[in-house]
Amino acid sequence: MRIIDLSSAIAPSPEGTPEFLKIGIEYNKHAHGAAQAAALLGVPAHLWRNGEGWATETITRLGTHDSTHVDAPWHYNSSIQGKKTATIDELPLEWFFGDGLKLDMSHKAEGDPVTVEDLRTELMRINCSIKPMDIVLVHTGRDKYYGQSDYMFKGCGVTAEATKWLYDKGVRVMGIDAWGWDMPLNIQAQQAIEKNEPGIFWAAHQADLAYSHMERLMNLGVLPGSGFKVACFPLKVQGASAAPARVVAIMD
Repeated sequence: MRIIDLSSAIAPSPEGTPEFLKIGIEYNKHAHGAAQAAALLGVPAHLWRNGEGWATETITRLGTHDSTHVDAPWHYNSSIQGKKTATIDELPLEWFFGDGLKLDMSHKAEGDPVTVEDLRTELMRINCSIKPMDIVLVHTGRDKYYGQSDYMFKGCGVTAEATKWLYDKGVRVMGIDAWGWDMPLNIQAQQAIEKNEPGIFWAAHQADLAYSHMERLMNLGVLPGSGFKVACFPLKVQGASAAPARVVAIMD
């Protein structure tokens, strides 16, 4: 069995990251742990192996969307098809382990979103069909920009129509190796403002569908089109719109 990591590391953000997107981690080394034990329990340092206590870390800031994560329907809207939407801790665990399909859209330019026809063409190329509960991964190659200041503005995105097409085939979890599932925010914003119409900005997110998608995946380029499992269980964050996940592909 071979396991391929499709997740980014949770690491302190580089300088220049917008404040609302920053990840902060405080690292405490072994000497700090020994001092804690001395203060709390009266255990002197010489009673530890090599005089070293426990090493610990404290995440001082981590948004549920700030690393590789799974979005819940609650992220998109408070209600979908007339019903209150589910938060991340309310979704069935069965959604998050299943057969995977990788659809290569790395040829798509920035802001040229994946259409239904693109999906059909790629499925024909890899000689695969979609069955209910498959986990569909859209490979754009934008993971190479992860950690760079313009990462959030890179990507082709997926149309609302293509998202609905996948949903109608029984897909409940889909993912992409870019900052977001929709087109880059700046492109969406420009189009929505110019046309002054709802339904353009965040169209695939707000497609009125109770589905989950993963954003900021990594290493999709090394996967075959099919023949692997995906495990993508999100952290059980109560009432949350998303949660970080350790997403992996499992291959024989």
